[in-house]
Amino acid sequence: MATVKRSARTLKVAPVLALKGLKKRYGGKLVLDGINLSLAEHEVVCLIGASGSGKSTLLRCADLLEPIDAGQISLESERVAFEDRSADATRRKLGIVFQGFNLFPHLTVLENVALAPRVALGLTQVAAERRAKELLKSLGLAEKAREYPDRLSGGQQQRVAIARALATEPKVLLLDEITSALDPVLVAEVLETLRSLALSGMTMLIATHEMAFAADVADRICYLEDGRLIEEGTPQKIFGAPRDPRTKEFLRRVRSISAPGAKLRAGSRVKRTVRAKR
Repeated sequence: MATVKRSARTLKVAPVLALKGLKKRYGGKLVLDGINLSLAEHEVVCLIGASGSGKSTLLRCADLLEPIDAGQISLESERVAFEDRSADATRRKLGIVFQGFNLFPHLTVLENVALAPRVALGLTQVAAERRAKELLKSLGLAEKAREYPDRLSGGQQQRVAIARALATEPKVLLLDEITSALDPVLVAEVLETLRSLALSGMTMLIATHEMAFAADVADRICYLEDGRLIEEGTPQKIFGAPRDPRTKEFLRRVRSISAPGAKLRAGSRVKRTVRAKR
């Protein structure tokens, strides 16, 4: 599998998404413990860690689907919060895709993708469907536009979910272990879709168990454990020479990372050609 090549580009100083000191509790359990994380425009950041480390909760809080107990979330330098009246407008700038496809079974693929631009952005049906058709074509699903979700494979349904998340033209795309519910045979087609998005310059925060994929596409890797950001760095540093013993132990347990991690060298990984911003 060829590595995606992207031309190096200096990332903006001001992050498009910034999370500062995030804390989140469920009952008496602290599931996010002072997370600090930011994404520059066009950057791809992968979250890794064992199940229960806080990756999914972090994404849900970043998307304002869950209130935080402490900390600050900023989008394009504007502070936002779950309870703000502007929260819905903020959510429209963030696309999120979950493990479950969550497609409306009574709507066609085209209708599923066109719904958000109509409802959230106020586009006409014609304009929304035009946008939906363009997205489906770009993701290799043009011929499935009139099908219903139950006629699609799991991989195809997940790509429709990605198209739906992109339909509002978000500033940042959040992805929560979206291959976890798929048959291994179908994982590759979804990961290839994400590689294409990375190639196009989409800003993404991805929680994943696919270590080789993370090594391939990420500008930065963040290792989470017990709700804390333990270590972050380039794929070469995290997979090739992690500093924290907890990171080392996690990677030791993930046998699939040994080969790709060992082969990473500075300058050998992802290079993107970033599109001009619309």
